[in-house]
Amino acid sequence: MIQGKFLSYGDDLSPVFEIRRKVFIEEQGVSEEEEFDEYDDFAIHAIVYDIDDSKKPVATGRVYHDGKNYRVGRIAVLKEERGKYYGDFAVRLLVNKAFMSGAEEVVIGAQVSAVPFYEKIGFVSFGEIYKEADIDHITMKVKLDTICRKCDKK
Repeated sequence: MIQGKFLSYGDDLSPVFEIRRKVFIEEQGVSEEEEFDEYDDFAIHAIVYDIDDSKKPVATGRVYHDGKNYRVGRIAVLKEERGKYYGDFAVRLLVNKAFMSGAEEVVIGAQVSAVPFYEKIGFVSFGEIYKEADIDHITMKVKLDTICRKCDKK
């Protein structure tokens, strides 16, 4: 079984940062300066636990409003835990949080290799591919009415 929890500035974010450190810094070679930024201070972070394994933290992500858009990002799942829908759960928690906060759409800067993952949730690519931390990314968005229609399909 899995459990999700929201955390924000002032909470113990060490499990969030530890997952991101393992995935982005150690595994993907992103620098610490690029990985941890000013958005961490005002973002809402999601942490996903495998509660069958002594409540082990296995995935994370964050959502924030940048003054124009609600942005989801820093979605990370421990390598040994991938393929178990933890990332899907984290993204859906964060997108739902944005929609509950009044968003009409949510934007993500997705690693190009993860585009099919986000498309399954309902995100659509737009714009050009760009580099972030020397990794190809593309902007994607999901609209409230789109994700709800996707949920209605059986």
